[in-house]
Amino acid sequence: MKSLVIAEKPSVARDIARVLGCKKQADGAIEGEKYIVTWGLGHLVTLADPEDYDGKFKEWKMEHLPMMPSPFRLEVIKQTAKQYRAVKNQIARKDVGQIIIATDAGREGELVARLILKKAGNNKPCSRLWISSVTDKAIGEGFKHLKDSREYDALYDAAMCRAEADWLVGINATRALTCKYNAQLSCGRVQTPTLAMIRKRENQIREFQPKPYYSIWAKMETEAGKPDLILSWQDKKSGSRSTFQKERAEDLCRKLQGEKGVIFDIVKIPKKVYAPLLYDLTELQREANKRYRYSPKETLNIMQRLYENHKVLTYPRTDSRYVGSDILPTIQDRLKACGTGPYKRLAGKLINQSFSGKAFFVDDKKVSDHHAIIPTEQFVQLDHMTVDERRIYDLVVRRFLAVLYPPYEYEQTSMVVDILGEKFTASGKITLNQGWKAVYEEMDGIYDQEEEDLEQVSSGSLDRQLPDLKKGEILTGLDFNIKEGKTKPPAPFNEATLLSAMENPVAYMESDNKAMAKTLGETGGLGTVATRADIIEKLFGSFLIEKRGQDIFLTSKAKQLLDLVPEDLRKPELTADWEMKLSNIAKGSLKRKEFMEEICSYTEELIDEIKTGGGQFFHDNLTNKKCPDCGKRLLKVKGKNSEMLVCQDRECGYRETLSRTSNARCPKCHKKMELRGKGDSQIFVCACGYKEKLTAFQDRKKKEGKGVSKKDIAKYMRNQAKEEEALNSPFAAAFAKLNLDSEENQKK
Repeated sequence: MKSLVIAEKPSVARDIARVLGCKKQADGAIEGEKYIVTWGLGHLVTLADPEDYDGKFKEWKMEHLPMMPSPFRLEVIKQTAKQYRAVKNQIARKDVGQIIIATDAGREGELVARLILKKAGNNKPCSRLWISSVTDKAIGEGFKHLKDSREYDALYDAAMCRAEADWLVGINATRALTCKYNAQLSCGRVQTPTLAMIRKRENQIREFQPKPYYSIWAKMETEAGKPDLILSWQDKKSGSRSTFQKERAEDLCRKLQGEKGVIFDIVKIPKKVYAPLLYDLTELQREANKRYRYSPKETLNIMQRLYENHKVLTYPRTDSRYVGSDILPTIQDRLKACGTGPYKRLAGKLINQSFSGKAFFVDDKKVSDHHAIIPTEQFVQLDHMTVDERRIYDLVVRRFLAVLYPPYEYEQTSMVVDILGEKFTASGKITLNQGWKAVYEEMDGIYDQEEEDLEQVSSGSLDRQLPDLKKGEILTGLDFNIKEGKTKPPAPFNEATLLSAMENPVAYMESDNKAMAKTLGETGGLGTVATRADIIEKLFGSFLIEKRGQDIFLTSKAKQLLDLVPEDLRKPELTADWEMKLSNIAKGSLKRKEFMEEICSYTEELIDEIKTGGGQFFHDNLTNKKCPDCGKRLLKVKGKNSEMLVCQDRECGYRETLSRTSNARCPKCHKKMELRGKGDSQIFVCACGYKEKLTAFQDRKKKEGKGVSKKDIAKYMRNQAKEEEALNSPFAAAFAKLNLDSEENQKK
């Protein structure tokens, strides 16, 4: 009899098949003498839609709510139905004696396999492969220590509770809001708190009152060719380097003018700074957004190509910034694989070195399902990559090389000067060993230099080399001046900072519950590393958030939704509470039945609150232009990169693009231009005032030797069509079946 191994994705299945000696290609599987390896494509099976329980649920009516399936039914996801059938056929084979679950070692990974097995009606014994790395050694060791799958039944219970709870709360609340206010409104325990965080930030900005502050600086000129000495005043009591009292600053400046200073203390300390940790997906998405303006979704898609097609980077959907000790023996092969082109010299210096398991980036305890993103042992061909792929690959490789390089070493000098009883300080540093910063010399200068400078300004003068002075020395010829500044409001969210807030939403909790705060920190905040990009895209696609430049703001629809949705759904605490209980279910200290009874009661309370709630939903984006298909008035909405007119009747689905942000750059200011209009009348418009017809733009590019091919144009039009497609909301299909009567009370 053979054993059937079910992996979560094809790439992992191929790795397992290679280790197990499976070489024969079958339909959706790879077969060997003792093992058959098959795979999912993530989830192949999901919870059924409401209408699958009762045909009456096809209509969205308040009297049908809340919907409480018992038991929940499963359905095969249509897009991956072919692979599900392939897996089911392998499960049903008579020569298969046992199933080995080899999906990701975590709650969702457990759910992926269990739902497939349940839907397929499996009754064969199951074992569990539990590994956190897919190296050959880890796979081999894992198969030597397979466990009975029943040991993970509690983890499966926790996973099912999460899925069923999200279904009950999300679908029921969405239908209730839509029916109550006669508008297409959706909510959930992740997207709604995310909107609430943005609103809180907008309120902070709106309510902020700038306040002037004053700092005092002293400058002493030295001999020609030597650095000047710049001193910063510091309040002895508070430690603050500025004061809000203008008169105090002016009085101090007058009093100190012409006075001498005495060097009270000089301290020189050697310091080391280690490289930033390796990338997890969220950190990589933040960095790519900061450097290249890529959206989180774009970065994930690029990473996926580098992982699946080029096979030069490891699994992207990871929340760990460490590697396990089992990766250390593979580092030399990884260096050889990526040590080409701009990395040849940098990797060459490391090729003969050995690395200890005590290195700061190695921690088995901080690697759960997957280790940090690093290069694979696959030799890279940089000329086969697109510009976008090269950029993301470059970020990952340089970070990988940086952690292997020695720390950046410098000598920090701190000086304290007494001037008529007032404390002034200066700091300076001398680089002793460039260390890992050498990896970034060719990449926009020293790594994160701007951030370092900002930090140093807040703590005194910028770090620089100080004049050669000694303790007790008298300073003369000091010139004092006052610098005025103003306090600044917090910056609006952009995609990078919103990712950070979702990952760590503790600051947006309304309660002071430390246990909940700890749980949110341990479980990764709102959403998961794999879903946050999709959540942000869904918010854009649902016209709940919009971009102004790189900043993100709520739309009128989102602001009204937050006023209408029950308070609990706006708080990160709901996720924290659930995660605490789900963790207890996984540990066996809380019963699944008890949790689900609580969720059912909560859902009933939620729907009652919506039913009896006050408030109204108004459309402030109705235009006077009527839909050419159904005659209803069109809504003017802003997508992520475009402005559109959309029909308020989802069933109609008419859309008309008014303008979209293109990749074409203005020849004057080099910013991206908007493309407006239709057909031959399309025109590029830049914020600086520059205008150019599309036909003139194409002619100009041809003359410059950069003509656009038909293939490029077709690709561009396909990408634009994707932007204008029905949105990626999980409720989009359901909304499509919805036909609300009132023109005035519908919104995309």
